[in-house]
Amino acid sequence: MDIFSALQTSVSGLQAQSYAISNISGNIANSQTTGYKRIDTSFIDLMAEQTAKREVAGTVLAQARLTNTIQGNVVASQVATNMAINGQGFFTVLQKSGDAGGQATFNTQPVYTRRGDFSPDKDGYLVNGAGDYLTGQNIDPATGQTVSTGLIKIANSTLPAKPTSTINYAANLPATPITGKSTTSGSDLYAPADPNSILLTGASTASPQIASGDAANFVNSSIAGPAVTAYTATGAPVTVTTRWAKVQDVNTAATPPVTNSVWNLFYQSDTTASAAKSAWTNVGQSFTFDTAGQLTNPTSGGITIPNLTVSGTNLGSVALNFGQTGLTQYADSSGGATTNTLTQDGYTSGTLSSVAVSGDGKINGTFSNGSVVPLATVGFARFTNPDGLKPDTNGHYFQTVDSGSPLAGLAGSTIVGESTEQSNTDIASEFSKMIVTQQAYSANTRVMSTAQTMMSDLLNVIR
Repeated sequence: MDIFSALQTSVSGLQAQSYAISNISGNIANSQTTGYKRIDTSFIDLMAEQTAKREVAGTVLAQARLTNTIQGNVVASQVATNMAINGQGFFTVLQKSGDAGGQATFNTQPVYTRRGDFSPDKDGYLVNGAGDYLTGQNIDPATGQTVSTGLIKIANSTLPAKPTSTINYAANLPATPITGKSTTSGSDLYAPADPNSILLTGASTASPQIASGDAANFVNSSIAGPAVTAYTATGAPVTVTTRWAKVQDVNTAATPPVTNSVWNLFYQSDTTASAAKSAWTNVGQSFTFDTAGQLTNPTSGGITIPNLTVSGTNLGSVALNFGQTGLTQYADSSGGATTNTLTQDGYTSGTLSSVAVSGDGKINGTFSNGSVVPLATVGFARFTNPDGLKPDTNGHYFQTVDSGSPLAGLAGSTIVGESTEQSNTDIASEFSKMIVTQQAYSANTRVMSTAQTMMSDLLNVIR
């Protein structure tokens, strides 16, 4: 290498260190920018082309090295729609391109960002601090089905009433129920005094009733079952009150021997009357338990109560689900039924009260009727090589050949609601790199001045 080559090398060194100090200054400037990923600098040596034993260190090339895979700190915020990604991946957003006829227009090319400080604009669309509009899937709160894919819009919607179609129930029935009658007669079985009161010990039938004249005897010979508020198609509440009556017990001494216990479930047909004066309707199914207290019939894990009618209000056919192990008959000193699960899927109408973001990327709405249902799914993308994305201003990233195609699914990442991700810039580390870069820059200027002195000395020899 001659003196001129040394000058060229030092110039490339100055350019490389200048590029490094530029990245450092940018990182420090964006240390408080939401979702910012610092840009590090890598250096590549360019060897002068010589023989094997005459290799000479050549110039240097500085290149950017992205840090998209390095997580920034996640901090809490007070905005419900703010969100941060814990793990790998990016939010999928669109950029606004202008307005046409009073309507906003958007670029069709998706953009990716880690900036999750989203909040609703005047139209309900979620926009972050860089002006990016969040995309995803909008969900019908009434049906839970996706209605559109594109910009996410959180509007002050009304949730229509939903009639009860399913009741989920799990309980233990006491092996020896304690009823008003059993305390005096010692019997724990219900024996109708009215021949019109039909009990089921085998196959199901079409909802027979306990005659109102036998209601007092029935209440005195049964135990309280679940009481649940169901809803009509218009959202009117209907109280469904039930009672369990044991109609058959195990009797191994009988001929033939009886090896199963049988229960019947009834609901109060008229809640305007007292329990002892109202007719009680059988749900139309016998419940059989073996000597170990396990349910042997029905085996389907649920039944359908046909034409569930309370005080003249018909709720239609309602499914009663208890699963394969939801109903048991174990000994219980209280002598009453112990309810373990009791839910129903109906509700009255309601208005949107608040929203929250769940870890799986769902934006859930809480309505005034107490229902919590999904409103949208956040658009999310992963890349095989996230550092191969092309960065842009405002924290934008674009797909490239090096990054690969976007992949769907969180794949271990989670969305943290009511939070934002801070910049991953470490101020202390940047200042350390600044000192090293400044020293390297000064050393390169020293090489230039030394080479210049050597050149002057050479010219003086010629004189």
